[in-house]
Amino acid sequence: MNEVISVIIVDDQAIVRKGIRAYLESVPEFRVVAETGSGRDAIRLVADMVPDVVLMDLIMPDMDGIKATREIKKISPRTQIVVLTSFHEDVHIFPALKAGANAYILKDVTMDELAEALQRAARREVTFHTLVAERILRNIRGEDSADGLLFAELTERELDVLKFIANAQTNSQIAEQLSIAESTVKGYVSNILSKLHLSDRTQVAVYAWQKGLVQREE
Repeated sequence: MNEVISVIIVDDQAIVRKGIRAYLESVPEFRVVAETGSGRDAIRLVADMVPDVVLMDLIMPDMDGIKATREIKKISPRTQIVVLTSFHEDVHIFPALKAGANAYILKDVTMDELAEALQRAARREVTFHTLVAERILRNIRGEDSADGLLFAELTERELDVLKFIANAQTNSQIAEQLSIAESTVKGYVSNILSKLHLSDRTQVAVYAWQKGLVQREE
């Protein structure tokens, strides 16, 4: 690709953004059009600038990179998302890919490897860190169950709430146990129903018991 690749850098650590920007601006193939530490701001910037590639962190305070990726792909399908993170667990990998990322690399890569991943993304090619590729292959080979993948989409707090539901706890009881507002619990329950493709909390409880997420001794 001979054209200059426009890039937006999204990471809540300024030192990371500045370091990557300094490097990319020294490479003629790239043009950094913006940087931000906010997932919400990234969505606005993409709507305004329609970059070729967004370099996306996953863990940010206002909106995580998975949600930001999903919204960006709605706004600008042509914009490719390269995830750059320190996390390589299923709970991060598969939701990010499902949201629309076409590359998933870890922060132990060299700058040259990062540049190559961005170039490949601009050509609509995928790049996965070795550890990420291993997790994907395990899933394809059936070494990870589909049920495990569904559970992997739940956050740690959603899994906590799921266990309480499976043990017939009401929203108010769960709120008291976790020291959070009942309205927050309702939000978690709604997310769980959506992610597990179930219609009510009774189905959630039955599903959790059947799949062994909650053991009898609990």
